[in-house]
Amino acid sequence: MSAASVPAVHLDGVVKRFGDTTAVDGISFDVQPAEVLALLGPNGAGKTTTVEMCEGFTAPDAGTVRVLGLDPVADSDRLRPRIGVMLQGGGAYPGSRAGEMLDLVAQYSENPLDPEWLLTTLGLADARRTPYRRLSGGQQQRLALACALVGRPELVFLDEPTAGMDAQARHLVWELIDSLRRDGVAVLLTTHLMDEAEQLADRLVIIDHGQIVAQGTPAEVTSAGAEGQLRFTAPPKLDLTLLTAALPEGFDPRETAPGSYLLHGDITPQVLSTLTAWCVRIDVLPTDIRIDQRRLEDVFLELTGRELRS
Repeated sequence: MSAASVPAVHLDGVVKRFGDTTAVDGISFDVQPAEVLALLGPNGAGKTTTVEMCEGFTAPDAGTVRVLGLDPVADSDRLRPRIGVMLQGGGAYPGSRAGEMLDLVAQYSENPLDPEWLLTTLGLADARRTPYRRLSGGQQQRLALACALVGRPELVFLDEPTAGMDAQARHLVWELIDSLRRDGVAVLLTTHLMDEAEQLADRLVIIDHGQIVAQGTPAEVTSAGAEGQLRFTAPPKLDLTLLTAALPEGFDPRETAPGSYLLHGDITPQVLSTLTAWCVRIDVLPTDIRIDQRRLEDVFLELTGRELRS
């Protein structure tokens, strides 16, 4: 089997338990070379544990984990120079200067990128001599990304790569991730930003309670089991009882946010007419009526629930 045909990441029936808690329960998926895969899930779903097993920080209790064809625990020394890991906490020494930290990481690589170029690309050139603890949250995230990329990895793990960044820095990171894909680098990222996942990912894996609840391309995930949806804006907290009764069977209109309403199903001219007739009956003027496919955020909430999790 050629190197190009080996998945960058391969998980097969992976299980991880902590005492009586099963954090990961039989997960299987692959990340191909030159592919960006977004691993999504609410807090406590098992994302971090899954990624930590791929990075070799913890071993599975059952199943198989292979990264670039290697066991990330047993073959850690061989694998480490070939991957880049971006930790959300940054992972830097608080007293070290930004440039010093990146130079140190670069020294562990046989053929590193030019640290000065990387600092400039990520907008950190003026912060080269700034101690890590004095960097802003966004600057710390960009330095963590630089440390993950300086060794020219074949595979990069990105944990919330744009957390704390402003809009300009966020789009810069998006462009950088897209360039990694064009260069043949595989990327496994976690994010709580659904628009980021839709923008960047070739494929999505959504997990909840340690199990995969959906996977596929963003278009496949958002269209699965849904003919379409109609959204409209109106005064908040409207009584939807009469609208539900008037709509065809199977419709369950709901208020997704104050003043934002959603009808999900087979959107036909009859459905639109029923909606407008109901608005006339209750003397409400709907605004911003639009018909489209479900957003990833809608699918995510449908699959994982709307309650807050610690």
